[in-house]
Formats: sequence, structure tokens, C-alpha cells
Amino acid sequence: MVVASFGRRPVFFIWPAINRSLVSPTCPPRFVRFASPSAKPSKLVAVAASMENPPPGYRRNVGICIVNPENKIFSASRLDIPGAWQMPQGGVDGEEDPRVAAFRELKEETGVTSAEILAEVPYWLTYDFPPEVREKLNKQWGTDWKGQAQKWFLFRFTGKEVEINLSGDGSEKPEFAEWTWMTPEQAVEFKKPVYEQVLQFFKPHLQPDSASQRQITSGDQPYFGDLTP
Repeated sequence: MVVASFGRRPVFFIWPAINRSLVSPTCPPRFVRFASPSAKPSKLVAVAASMENPPPGYRRNVGICIVNPENKIFSASRLDIPGAWQMPQGGVDGEEDPRVAAFRELKEETGVTSAEILAEVPYWLTYDFPPEVREKLNKQWGTDWKGQAQKWFLFRFTGKEVEINLSGDGSEKPEFAEWTWMTPEQAVEFKKPVYEQVLQFFKPHLQPDSASQRQITSGDQPYFGDLTP
């Protein structure tokens, strides 16, 4: 459970759809594992692990949900898969802090630097690569990852739309062809089940009046399942 305070009223966020027999009532799961990123599994599996350490064998990755003042979500279409839309995301470099990685990936993929973190999912969300994808990506990366463990962040876009540039900052090859703002209901259709879980957690911040609420995170310091960095 994550507790935040807006004014004098405490607000409790409870991670949804978890098998309660696997979770301590006083301690939420540190990551949730999905068997496949392409279809919602019949059962979610919660396993205890530290927030800093996802399960062994999974590539660390950050997911970025960035919203505009109207609480619509930035989504972009992929160059390599026509018709596939997603939120920005990318791998964490070495011992890089996930928050630092999220800002870096946001800039690399969208050119955006005018943004602030509103919240983060305090769990790693993991999924396994399908066998053929695992073989392809591990050959490309020179690794042997089972899948990815994602840490998701909610950003508020504070700049002007002219700042958005799908060529990014020029440091990486462009990944997206076009972009738009979507409602949460539209965005979740593209990548279940992870988007569904992420947006459920961020839901308190996506209400019509949430833009006026003060920002909070899951900690005190300054996360569907895609198959690529």
C-alpha cells in the first residue's frame, strides 16, 4: 500500500488484481510477473524482491507514461511495426538509477526535457519473451535474458508541443513514426496486461482535477510489456 496526503485527507493506493494468498497484508509485492506480453494471463504471480533488484535473468527496463495538462497520454507509432502504438520505454544502463534512465529515455525517444515525475509504480513488472523473440533479441544484444523487468513512471509534460521531436536528441536511432495524445482507455488497448496494471496504479493522477494536486512519488528520492528496448 502506498499512502499519500492531499491536504488533510490520506489517500491509499492498493495494487489491484493480486492473488492475496501470495502477498503479506502489510507488504505489497515488489514485482509482478506476466507469462507473456501479448495476452493477459489467467493468474498473476507476485514474488517478493527488493525494488532495486528485479528477479535474476530479466533485463531492467523503464516505462514512461507522460501526460499533458488534460491528462491525456503520449503514445507513438513504431517505425518497425506499422500500426503498433506504445508509450516510450527503454533499457537501464548498468547500475543507472531507474529515475535517471527514465529521463534519459524520454529525451532520447521524444526530445522532451520539460517534464516532472508525478508518481512511480513501486514494483518491477516482469514478462517473458516468446521463444522466437528471445532468440532474436539476445542475438542482437549478445545476452541471454528471459524477458524484461519494467519500472514505470508517470510524468507531467510541462513544455510546449513544439518540443516534441521523434528524432529524439540525436543520440539514438529514431523508433517512432508519429505521435498523439490518447485517453487512458485508448492507450490501454494496445499492450495488455502491463498497461492495464500501470494505468490502474496511476489512475488517481489521471482524474480531471489531478493536475492541481501536488506531485508525489512512491519514495523520497528525486513500470504492454514491449519486446524491444
